[in-house]
Amino acid sequence: MSVNGFDKGEEGGPASCDGQYHSDDQFLVSLGSMWYGPGNRCGKTIRIKSADGLYVVAMVVDECGRESGCSENEISTSAAVWKAFGLDTSVGQVFVSWSDTN
Repeated sequence: MSVNGFDKGEEGGPASCDGQYHSDDQFLVSLGSMWYGPGNRCGKTIRIKSADGLYVVAMVVDECGRESGCSENEISTSAAVWKAFGLDTSVGQVFVSWSDTN
């Protein structure tokens, strides 16, 4: 898992799913291209599990493709997810697992 900015003026443009910017205070996630597919997970939630066994539910709003520096199997989340896990965003990447909630 890496950190991504979803607010206007941060590293990317508007979210792929809805063409909107979102607050980094929300639990949001971009899925790697392999999992994003044609956008069929847009607006749905996933359950993210940290290495410490903590869980956060985040909404899929974007694709994190190779052009953004993501591997196909990577997820990139808002700072709120990192904060909920008690992680420092300057770490860059951490191992997590995730699953669909619905």
